[in-house]
Amino acid sequence: MRRRRRSRRPGRGEDTELTEYVTTPDGIRLAYRDDIPARAHPTALPVLLLHGLAGHLAEWDDLTARLLADGHRVVRYDARGHGASTRTPADMTRAAAVRDAVTVLEHLSLAPAILVGQSLGGLTALLTAAAHPALVTSLILVEAGPACRNPGTPGQIANWLDSWPTPFPTHAEATAFLGHPAWADGLDWREDGGHPRVDKETMVAAVRELATEDYWEQWSQVRCPTLVVRGEKGTMPAEEATEMRTRRPADTTLATVPDASHDVHLDQPQALYQSIAPFLRQGE
Repeated sequence: MRRRRRSRRPGRGEDTELTEYVTTPDGIRLAYRDDIPARAHPTALPVLLLHGLAGHLAEWDDLTARLLADGHRVVRYDARGHGASTRTPADMTRAAAVRDAVTVLEHLSLAPAILVGQSLGGLTALLTAAAHPALVTSLILVEAGPACRNPGTPGQIANWLDSWPTPFPTHAEATAFLGHPAWADGLDWREDGGHPRVDKETMVAAVRELATEDYWEQWSQVRCPTLVVRGEKGTMPAEEATEMRTRRPADTTLATVPDASHDVHLDQPQALYQSIAPFLRQGE
């Protein structure tokens, strides 16, 4: 039986009564939410949502509501090292992230499921589909692809987190600095203001292998239909998306969301859903 437990010091926008936990084989506690639609559609498969670096599961609130309305069961979780999950795991490799996704899929008997991931969460979704094809029926990658190799990535992430003027005095100031209310909601709000719910060294460890690794080999191993979504003003190069389709032309679809940055799901949630919905219906 799954037990509902309160998360400690939640972000402002979180309903802790909805948060549950699962423990991974290496002892990491993952906080997740499992939303069941009021009226399940008979052909609507479960959806697992994976957030990006330094994010949290509530970033997916808007898309979750839309998918529930379409009859999908929707599960999202705080990745290891994030939010209400274990804050400083010893292992922050991409292999560990894949094992976590598999743990959630198997614990909740979701498979085969649709995986939707943004940024680093998209890479986790891609690697999970490559390594465990029986668990994934289709894949939606938002500002995420296999061309990751960049020696400067760990330093850039460290500098970015160092630049946060924490604690943020108010929610409005956190929103102005971080770029969206959902990021401010994900902070740990205490009497003195908003604190990050991530550890800098843990976040750097999460991207360390991206300094030297690309994942084109794993991309070639994915066998399920895939939708690649870019933000018009995002960080994913158009050339990377085109190369993804060139290497897997039969089952790769590309979409670009206008007036959206890297955080497509936060900048243009309705437009993102409109890009996703036809792709989901094709698989029903």
